[in-house]
Amino acid sequence: MSSTMTEKRERKISGIINEYSNRLFGFIRGRVPSNADAEDITQEVWYQLSRVIELDSIEQISGWLFRVARNRITDNYRKQTPDLLLDKNFDNEEDSFDFKEILMAETISPEDENLKELFWEALFEALDELPEKQRNVFVWNELEDQTFQEISDRTGVNIKTLISRKRYAVQHLRKRMKSLYDEFFEN
Repeated sequence: MSSTMTEKRERKISGIINEYSNRLFGFIRGRVPSNADAEDITQEVWYQLSRVIELDSIEQISGWLFRVARNRITDNYRKQTPDLLLDKNFDNEEDSFDFKEILMAETISPEDENLKELFWEALFEALDELPEKQRNVFVWNELEDQTFQEISDRTGVNIKTLISRKRYAVQHLRKRMKSLYDEFFEN
């Protein structure tokens, strides 16, 4: 690549970063436990953008950035929280899922691995559909293993209100993910 093309590419990447950095960071921060995690994931998105050879081949840059961010967030939760999800039960208790069977199921075939991937994608899509307060309580309690008392102390919200928000979140997630859950266990 000539130096003129390299400079043009660097200016384009720089412009994209300037235009989308605040929105992208806000999107990521709303879905991860800390600023440090959000900063790491944001950097991973920018790194992945820098590796794209033909930037003009990306039809909608914002969609691409947020899709990469969502994938990185999913990867981040996979790495950090599988143990926290192991004791959750989908059908037996009213307010929880049974992630254990899905996350810990042995993937014998590529189809099993694909179904696990679909499960994670569906979970995060369903979480994105929730009102922010419900999503936050669910993520904090289920994915980050924070107690309602810890959440209440940090946010100032009554524990009963937090429990109610989580209940609405769980109802929505159950409804949205029931068919995928059933499909997983039919195999």
